[in-house]
Amino acid sequence: MDSLVIRPLVVTDAYMTYLFPFSFREKDRKELMEELEKHQFTFFTLDKEELQDKYYGDNIKIAHEELDQFFLPFIEDKLFPIHTNNRGFLRYSKVVEEFFTYEVNDHKLNFIINSVDITLCPFGIGIITIRAAMDQDQETLTNILDHIAHFRVLEPKLAFDKGSKIHHKNIVFETTNELVFDFLCKPLKPFIIHDEKLAGYYGSLPYFEDERMHSSLYLIANEKSEITDDHLFRLAHLDGKDTNGKEFISSSNSDFVKRYVQRRIHDRWAPYTYTISSEHTQATLTNKKKDKLKEETSQFMSVHYYNLMLHYYYKIMLLKVSYEHSEVSWAKDKRYVEELIELISKFYSRYYFEEVSARAEGKELTQQLREVFRLQDLFNEVNQTVNDLYRAQDNQSNKRHNSLLFMLTIFTVVSGIYGMNLVIDDWKGKTDWAKVPGYSFFEWIALITALTGIALAIALIGYTGGKRTYDRYRKWKRDQS
Repeated sequence: MDSLVIRPLVVTDAYMTYLFPFSFREKDRKELMEELEKHQFTFFTLDKEELQDKYYGDNIKIAHEELDQFFLPFIEDKLFPIHTNNRGFLRYSKVVEEFFTYEVNDHKLNFIINSVDITLCPFGIGIITIRAAMDQDQETLTNILDHIAHFRVLEPKLAFDKGSKIHHKNIVFETTNELVFDFLCKPLKPFIIHDEKLAGYYGSLPYFEDERMHSSLYLIANEKSEITDDHLFRLAHLDGKDTNGKEFISSSNSDFVKRYVQRRIHDRWAPYTYTISSEHTQATLTNKKKDKLKEETSQFMSVHYYNLMLHYYYKIMLLKVSYEHSEVSWAKDKRYVEELIELISKFYSRYYFEEVSARAEGKELTQQLREVFRLQDLFNEVNQTVNDLYRAQDNQSNKRHNSLLFMLTIFTVVSGIYGMNLVIDDWKGKTDWAKVPGYSFFEWIALITALTGIALAIALIGYTGGKRTYDRYRKWKRDQS
């Protein structure tokens, strides 16, 4: 086994996109959209050509026509709705273009936040997107990775994550959480659902396994640099500096690093450009000249961003369904089970597709994302959940039908004994209830059977009508929540 060497690398340009999910109430969707528009967030549609070069930084222009052609038609309609009434991915974007300095491990990195997106996805899930770029001539890969690893942490809890500050004019943000929710996305703050048992805004999604933002990177290295496996491995794990402030790589085995990179790499454009994906980042590293990368940077900001966001949403929704299934109380939540089955069916039929792009490179990157997000495994769990729910519903329905059939059988047998005639002579005309105490044994059976049958009929009619009314109310309430 060869000894593992960390090779230096100088980066001349770095574009960083951060994604963070949150949860909101569907009943507040319209009010939230109105609030975003009041704070200069613009609804994004492909027919607004003036937006092609508005949100992505200097000299970067995306092609709306390419976005329109990259995705399959049944995906395109949902990713790029033409009106806010459409229940798809409603993107609201805002130009920021503010300069910041990130201080961590006795090092400062200057960067600019170009824009912020707040995308309202189906089923009460939203995604915050922050587009940033390095604002200096060059920087080492180690310092950039250290910056990204710390910046993506909203609420630092571990010793490794603490100690960073963000400077902006005369303001100092102690955490990324303060920057995002008190400065960049302030109008969103009142609409986020909180879990009071959990601290921080990630409590909005208790099933989400990590309160860190997902990062997407496009790094341009010096054109004379050689891109090696240790660079790509460190990119995938965001290995910048350790707790002592020294550069590090989270492996001592060069063979392991090589195997890991081979499994996760997309090297269609090697030896100049490589893309590697992991659970918390998708990073592209290239050593081509910047002036020859206009199309590539445009695609990073457009088609590759949307491809990543869509599969990131798939992961969140599959985790959401698995979590809600685990929270079901079978004894109390029979109707909730029906709603959960409906949610799974709608998500699967309307939004979840294995093929989203007709292009070869799009299919390759899609497969890469599906593997790192474990979408197939999560989907298999959800599919098993649906089967379990259906079986549970069938068992409960069979038990109810058996109980009802048992009661009806008793009445049928008793009625048969009396020749289908439970009428007592005293009941003809005006009933004299004073004679009831003197009834014979069989007349008492007739009386009890008749009264119980009438009560049961009334109860069944009342239960059926009440259930329909309550189900409609629950459906209305659910649509408003």
